[in-house]
Amino acid sequence: MKKADFSDWLIVSDIDGTLIDKQRKMPSVNTEAIDRFVHTLGGNFTLASARGVESLTPHYKALPDVKTPAIVLNGAGIYDFSAEKMLWFNPVPESGINAVKRAMKKYRFLEIGIFTDDMIYLVRPGILSSVMMKLDSLSHIRVKSIDAVPRENWGKIIFFCPVWQKNKIRGYVKGIADDSLAFIDTTAFSFDMVSSTTNKGNAVLKLAELLGIPEKNIGAIGDYYNDLDMLRAVSHPACCAKAPEELHNICEFHACHCNKGAVADFIAYIENKYQTQS
Repeated sequence: MKKADFSDWLIVSDIDGTLIDKQRKMPSVNTEAIDRFVHTLGGNFTLASARGVESLTPHYKALPDVKTPAIVLNGAGIYDFSAEKMLWFNPVPESGINAVKRAMKKYRFLEIGIFTDDMIYLVRPGILSSVMMKLDSLSHIRVKSIDAVPRENWGKIIFFCPVWQKNKIRGYVKGIADDSLAFIDTTAFSFDMVSSTTNKGNAVLKLAELLGIPEKNIGAIGDYYNDLDMLRAVSHPACCAKAPEELHNICEFHACHCNKGAVADFIAYIENKYQTQS
C-alpha cells in the first residue's frame, strides 16, 4: 500500500496558546506530529505570528527541521529562515506615518515601536516599550524623533500608552486614519497599526501561492481573535478548546487544550480525514 502524500498541503499554526502551552513550552506530541507530517508525509508546516523575525526565530528553530517560510508581523511579511531573507512584505502606507506623527504631537507621553522588515525602532522609549523589548530580548534602536527612523518597510507600528487612556488614544488615531490602515488590539496598554491589507489570512494565502499549494488544501489553527482573519481565509480552520465562541463558530475542527497538544490533534484530524495516495 502506498503511503499518504500531503506534499500539496499547508498547515499554519499560531504560537502562544496554540503551538505552545500556558507555560510557553511546546508539548512533545506537537513535535512528533509535525515531524511525521513534514518528514514522513511530505506536508508543509509553518507558523504565523505577530512577532518579528528575531522574536519568532527561537520558536521556528524549535520545530523539527521545518523549511517552510513563516508569517511575521501579523501578516506584514513572509520570511524564509533557510535563505535568511524576506520573500514578501506589505508595508504600512505613508498615511500611517503621518497618523503616528499627529498622535505623537497630541500625546507627548506616547511611546512608539516601529517594526520594519529587519529592525525595531523605539521612538520616545519609556517603561512600557522597554519592558517589551527586555522580556523577549529584542534587538532595537532607540531614537528621540520619528524622523530618525528610515522610511522604508514599516511592517507594523505599536502604540504604547497608559491603560486608562488606551481607548481614547486608539479612538483618536483611528479617527485621523484613512481606509488604508487597520488596527489590532494587542495588550491592555498597546495596540498595533498596520496596512488594511495586512493580516494573517492574506499572508497565508500569499504563502500558499508562493509554494504552489491549492487553497482547498490549506489548514490553520489558532486560539484568539487575532487569528480570525487566518481562520476565515483557509479551507480547513481549527481552534483550541479554550478559544472564544466566535472562533469555534467558524471552525471545521475543535482541537484539545493547547497544554495537551492542540496542533498534534489537528494534524491527526487532517491526516485521517484527507489522506491521499501518492
